[in-house]
Amino acid sequence: MSQKKHEDNPPPTRSATLSRQTVILAEEAVAGSETAFNRLVDLFQEDIFRMAYYRTLSRMDAEDITQNVFIKAFKNISRLQSPERFKSWLFSIVLNQVRDFYRKKRLLTMLGLSGKGDDHEQDYAEEDVPDPLDNLIRQDFWKHVGLFLDKLPRMEKEVFTLRFMNHLGIREISNILKKNESTVKTHLYRALGKFRKESTMRQFLTEEKTL
Repeated sequence: MSQKKHEDNPPPTRSATLSRQTVILAEEAVAGSETAFNRLVDLFQEDIFRMAYYRTLSRMDAEDITQNVFIKAFKNISRLQSPERFKSWLFSIVLNQVRDFYRKKRLLTMLGLSGKGDDHEQDYAEEDVPDPLDNLIRQDFWKHVGLFLDKLPRMEKEVFTLRFMNHLGIREISNILKKNESTVKTHLYRALGKFRKESTMRQFLTEEKTL
């Protein structure tokens, strides 16, 4: 009897446990707990850095954006009305910060004030990059990624990046971009259709079968 009960109620997955933990911490952070917010930073710092890095290809800029994201999140956490959507809310801040980064960069370029280092830090020291990115930071790899993504319309590019480079689900992407799920899927499948024609990038697709 107890065995059947156990089978009917399987233990929660790691993802579900992490999601529940996030909601609890977010609720506490909204209520004013700085300790809870710092724990959220620990949980999401690597994801936020990775997300910023994919979009800037600069370790230094990604670190700055990551810091700004958490500063902005800390200042506005009390306004979060739905703690269960904390992750989507946080990732939305990342996208806004990246857009601000490029707006400022374009302005500096127009004013002739942009300095060196605009070539995605070609002179970086690979050993200084965090371990999770060791296999990603390769000039040839990023060259092909960049060439492919540059061919996509803005929304297709964003959806493709969030799905396959940030490993987010359709619902999460929908929440982040404030688009319904069917629209997200349409943009994703259009991008995938174009991706399949890129023979040099096929090895990049690791999750297509999970769609």
